Amino acid sequence: MKTNIGINEADRQAVSDQLAKLLADEFVLYTKTRNAHWNIEGPDFHSMHVFFEQQYNELDEIMDSVAERIRKIGHYAPATLTQLLQLTHLTEKLDHKNDSAGFLKELLEDHESIIEFIRGNINPFANQFNDAGTSDFITGLMETHEGMAWMLRSHFR
Repeated sequence: MKTNIGINEADRQAVSDQLAKLLADEFVLYTKTRNAHWNIEGPDFHSMHVFFEQQYNELDEIMDSVAERIRKIGHYAPATLTQLLQLTHLTEKLDHKNDSAGFLKELLEDHESIIEFIRGNINPFANQFNDAGTSDFITGLMETHEGMAWMLRSHFR
């Protein structure tokens, strides 16, 4: 059935394309956070293991909400690893040992990258593509990522 929500198909497609990139970024960040949870070593193992679990649980909810937003505007969410890796702005490469400092730095950089990507789409979604709902939705996601980045950043002096 045709999606009739007051936004034309071209605009919904443009928004969906950007949301697909966001979903891919969220998936890669989720996977990297899971990696940190599974492979953290060091004297702060337990506290960091628990911390990373909290973070990946929050990212899991974010991924689901982004995929559902894509569906709400009438498109299909990318759902294969191949698709997600083609769409992401992030890298899977890790350049550190399995210690908290390395994981925290890497994850912080990825959150900040996602924040910048989201911030760059807030106004175009509302003003160029007439989708105030998705603009509002990603504003909330940006605020969530800002909070998660703050938690990561707070581990550094």
